[in-house]
Amino acid sequence: MKSSTSEFLTIRGLKSHVRLWGPADAPKLFLLHGWMDCSASFQFLVDAFVRDWRVIAPDWRGFGQSEWLNRSYWFPDYLADLEKFLDHYSPGETVRLVGHSMGGNVVGLYAGVRPARVAKLVILEGFGLYRTEPSQAPGRYAKWLDQDKAGATLRDYADLAEFAQRLMRDNPRLMQEKADFLAANFSQRRPDGRFGYAADPWHRVVNPVLYRIEEAQACWGAVTAPVLWMVARDSHLYKEFAGREEEYQARLASFHELREVVLEDSGHMLHHDQPQRLAALLEEFLG
Repeated sequence: MKSSTSEFLTIRGLKSHVRLWGPADAPKLFLLHGWMDCSASFQFLVDAFVRDWRVIAPDWRGFGQSEWLNRSYWFPDYLADLEKFLDHYSPGETVRLVGHSMGGNVVGLYAGVRPARVAKLVILEGFGLYRTEPSQAPGRYAKWLDQDKAGATLRDYADLAEFAQRLMRDNPRLMQEKADFLAANFSQRRPDGRFGYAADPWHRVVNPVLYRIEEAQACWGAVTAPVLWMVARDSHLYKEFAGREEEYQARLASFHELREVVLEDSGHMLHHDQPQRLAALLEEFLG
């Protein structure tokens, strides 16, 4: 495995962890992980890169080794955090952004909000959320109030081996060696000696603010960078959105310059399932 180093920054008042690979003078590439994931998740992808990159991969707030809020999270904070990371590592430069799942949603919006800042954009399984309607608001707020009152918890596991088995159940393509690595790098030992996700349980609390697809599409429409939109053939998300063909195509059409790639023999965690193929496609696109 290619070795990485860690840095800790204070980002908007929170201690934030950033993982870095590659020579400091190599072209910079920002990798942004998804929900219930962490920066170490990109290790297999980084190992598959042929050329040298200065890979910069933060743990989002409340994930990995970054500080937890222990209360509800608000999506716009991820955009503001990303801007701080970019200001620190690439001040005054245009950047290459690659985001997976939640990270793909963040970079897609950011590239429309700050179009002059982004040179190339890669969205991996970052479809956006499903359309919501105003009539859902009372129930959504009520659910959030109930969850806020009850607090949040996550399941824990007896040891890292049991945690790795859970990861393999979630992703049948995940081999034992990779599962062991992920379990070791995305776990936290609890006070009683058991292990759980290195993630704030409050990420599982519902967002009371409804998702408005029209706003996301307006941001996507403002993106000026070339976009590589990559999905996985066997991803449950891709299958769900592909079953709504008109809605799916409307999302793609929001971008001015987009190339869609469907990765075969892969599920949602395509950087785990097909890292070599993904790396080749990324390096071809990023130049």
